[in-house]
Amino acid sequence: MSITKEQIIDALSHVEDPDFKKDLVALNMVKDVEVNGNKISFTVVLTTPACPLKEKIQNDCEQAIRDYVSKDAVIKINMTAQVTGRPADKSSMLPGIKNIIAVASGKGGVGKSTVASNLAVALASTGAKVGLADADIFGPSQTLMFGVVKERLFAEERNGKTYMIPLEKFGVKLVSIGFLVEKTQAIVWRGPMASKALTQLLCDTLWGEVDYLLVDLPPGTSDIHLTLASSFPVNGAVVVTTPQEVAMADARKGIDMFRKQGITIPVLGLIENMAYFTPAELPENKYYIFGKGGGVKLAAEMNVPLLGSVPLIQSVCEAGDNGIPVAYDPDIVEGKIFREIAYAMAQQLAISNAKIEDEKLAHANK
Repeated sequence: MSITKEQIIDALSHVEDPDFKKDLVALNMVKDVEVNGNKISFTVVLTTPACPLKEKIQNDCEQAIRDYVSKDAVIKINMTAQVTGRPADKSSMLPGIKNIIAVASGKGGVGKSTVASNLAVALASTGAKVGLADADIFGPSQTLMFGVVKERLFAEERNGKTYMIPLEKFGVKLVSIGFLVEKTQAIVWRGPMASKALTQLLCDTLWGEVDYLLVDLPPGTSDIHLTLASSFPVNGAVVVTTPQEVAMADARKGIDMFRKQGITIPVLGLIENMAYFTPAELPENKYYIFGKGGGVKLAAEMNVPLLGSVPLIQSVCEAGDNGIPVAYDPDIVEGKIFREIAYAMAQQLAISNAKIEDEKLAHANK
């Protein structure tokens, strides 16, 4: 008896996406089904190339074919991705950008910019199109993190308006006010000027097609945060903290800010930086210098996922100072930690986007 496409589709309707709690066929994730004798091929379109469940979904698909179609089938699955988010809108201020993710912290000194740079590089390593806007107007540091302190941006005129061309490195399109001022020059601006600078950084840049635009915000809660939230369609936010109680107290405020009426940006999760220290000569030992379990407790208290914990390791700091984020090197253990956090963030973003879309459909059908 010959195998049919209908049998393949029926079998794959038994494979559930663990995040969306629906089967792959209902989610329209199965494409290009082909059958040639006992040879079967099809494409599974994930919602992000950073999907941490890619291998599980692939294995589940193969098992479903063997269970419901044929144990002797020769199966070829093309696992690809189409990042979900806002559809490209040529009339918007940021055409072509699918997702805007705010990277925030309640206070300074918790490693927010280090986390932002590594998240961007980690996402880019999956093949996603990534941009990073250094919106820490008064203390820009991404030019240092990416080793481009001496670089300057080029400009291009379109329709009588001058736009900045982002500098691209490690697969990330980068824009920072650090490109526009000397590294020793202090920026002394009032709030409205800083907010205007943020708007110009985002709107006067030729980003092109971008799956994820990360915005490295200043610490605390300020005019810049309000400008971003009120003027741009931010899809989600992550908050960076350390285990110290003083840092977590401010992180609570940061999470609460995104939940305020009139802002209401989904908090994708909490990232605990400097969670513990492990000496190079004692790799099995963990020393909780700033306290233990703070991130877990805060995530539970604020009802947000803990995306991951980053240890306090000298190589992470040195990599930032040297302009090569650790996430760029697939062989560095610390880089793997950042990649896992980036994948978890992308996963939560896809879930959040799907939930918002379902709510829109439900509202439209009322």
